[in-house]
Amino acid sequence: MAQFGFENDIQSILKLDMPILNAPMARWQRKASSSNTSSLNGLSPGKPTNVSLSSSKTPSKTPGKSKKTPSKIGGDRFIPTRNSKQMDVANFLLTKENEPLDANTAGSTLESQKAWSVSLNGYNIEDAKILHFGGKPLNAPEGYQNNLKVLYSQGSTPASTKKTRYISSTPDRILDAPDLRNDFYLNLLDWGSHNILAVALHNSVYLWDATKGDIILLMRMEREEDYICSLSWTKDGSYLAVGTSDCKVQVCLSDVNLHQIFVHIVFHGSRSGHIHHHDVRVADHHIFTLTTHTQEVCGLQWSPDGRYLASGGNDNLVCVWPRVHEGSAGNDTQFVNCWSEHQGAVKALAWCPWQSNILASGGGTSDRHIRIWNVNSGSCISSLDTQSQVSSLVFAPNYKELVSAHGYAHNNVVIWKYPSFSKVAELNGHEDRVLSVILSPDGSTIASVAGDETIRLWKSFELDPVKKKAKDKLTKSTSSGMHQSIR
Repeated sequence: MAQFGFENDIQSILKLDMPILNAPMARWQRKASSSNTSSLNGLSPGKPTNVSLSSSKTPSKTPGKSKKTPSKIGGDRFIPTRNSKQMDVANFLLTKENEPLDANTAGSTLESQKAWSVSLNGYNIEDAKILHFGGKPLNAPEGYQNNLKVLYSQGSTPASTKKTRYISSTPDRILDAPDLRNDFYLNLLDWGSHNILAVALHNSVYLWDATKGDIILLMRMEREEDYICSLSWTKDGSYLAVGTSDCKVQVCLSDVNLHQIFVHIVFHGSRSGHIHHHDVRVADHHIFTLTTHTQEVCGLQWSPDGRYLASGGNDNLVCVWPRVHEGSAGNDTQFVNCWSEHQGAVKALAWCPWQSNILASGGGTSDRHIRIWNVNSGSCISSLDTQSQVSSLVFAPNYKELVSAHGYAHNNVVIWKYPSFSKVAELNGHEDRVLSVILSPDGSTIASVAGDETIRLWKSFELDPVKKKAKDKLTKSTSSGMHQSIR
C-alpha cells in the first residue's frame, strides 16, 4: 500500500494542470504579499496578515511596472502669479493714459489720480510700468485704429530710407525708323548736345527734337541707290558730319545754333582701311592719311579731352592716335597703342568720361568680348565674354556704368556696373540685332536703333532730385569758372 501511495504522489506532482501546493512562492507573489503586509500593518498594527492562495493567478499588469515614473520636481515651466488689481492697472495704462490731457486741468488731474491710486491700490499707478524706455513715447498717429498706448516708436534708419534704383524693362518711347539699313558696319544714329537726335534712313537724314517732338528732313541724296553710312555731331551740337556711300563727307549746318564756332578739323575712315584728315577751311582740304588698318575702318571715337583718336577696324585691330597739332607733318604720325587681342571686327568704341585714359572696345560675332584698355600703360585692364556680338558701347556717367548693344544672338541692350562688370539690367524688346546705342546730353536716357526699324528710348539713368541738384550746382560753378578764365 505504501508503494501505491508513493506512486500517486509522484503522478500528482508531475501533473501541470493543477496548482503546486507545496512549492515555494514565486518572486512576484512574495513582493505582493510583503506590500499587502506593510499596508495592513500601517492600518492595524499587531494583527497577522492572511494571504490568500487564490492570488496565484497571472496578474493583469507586468510585475514591477505598476508604479508610475515619478515626475521631475521643479520643472522649467514658470506660471507667474499676478494680482487681478495689477491686470486692471495695466489695462488702464494701455487704454486711458494715451488720451491727451487738457492743459488747464492737467496738474490737478494728475494729483487727484495719484491720490485715488494710493488710496485704492496702495501704490501709485505711475510706478506700475510694464515696459520703460528712455524717452517719452509718441502718441499714436491720427487715424490710427488701435487706441492702445504707443509704448515705443522708432524712426526708420538711414539704411532703410535709402531708395533702391528702379530700371524699367520697357522703353519710355518708341520711334519708327522705316527704310533703316540693317548693316553692322554703319553708324546711323547720333544725339547732339542740343537734344537733337539725328538718324539716317536709307538716303535721307532726319532730325528729331527730343524737347519739342518736331521732325525735320535735313538732307536727301540725289540718287536712289546711294545711302548714308555714318553720322556724327560736333561737340557743340551746331554741325552734323554725314558720310555717304559715294565716298563723300558732307558737313551740314543745324539751324538751331547759327552763332556757334565751327570745328574745322574732320577725320573719317574708309573701306580701304585709311583714316583721312581734312581741314575744311582751305580749298585743298585733305591734309594727311593714317594707314595702319588693312581692312575697313568700322569705328572712330575722340577722347573726352581731345588728346587721342581711337579707331577700330575689320582687321580686328584697335589703334589709338595722338592729336595732330596745326602746322605739323601728319604723315609721320605713329599710333600710341595698337592692340590685336580681339578675334572679330571692332566697331564698338567708347571713352570713359571720368577717366580720360580708359578706352572700351567690343568685338563682333567671332569675338563677343568687351575689353577695357589703359592708354597710358598700353595694357588690357579687364575683359568680359558677353556671348553675343558687340555692336556699340557707351559710358553712362550718372551711375558710372557701361552700356553695350548686342546683335546675334541676344539682340538686346545690357547695362554693366563699371569696373566690376556686374550686370545691372537687360533691356529687351528689339526683334532684330541692335546696331547702335547713344546717350542723351543730360545722361538720363539712351537711344537704341535696331534692324527691326525702331528707335527705342530707355530712361534708365535718371538721377535722384538731391543728386541732380548737386550736379547742376557743380556744373554751374564749373561753367562760371570757365567763363572767368576765358575773360
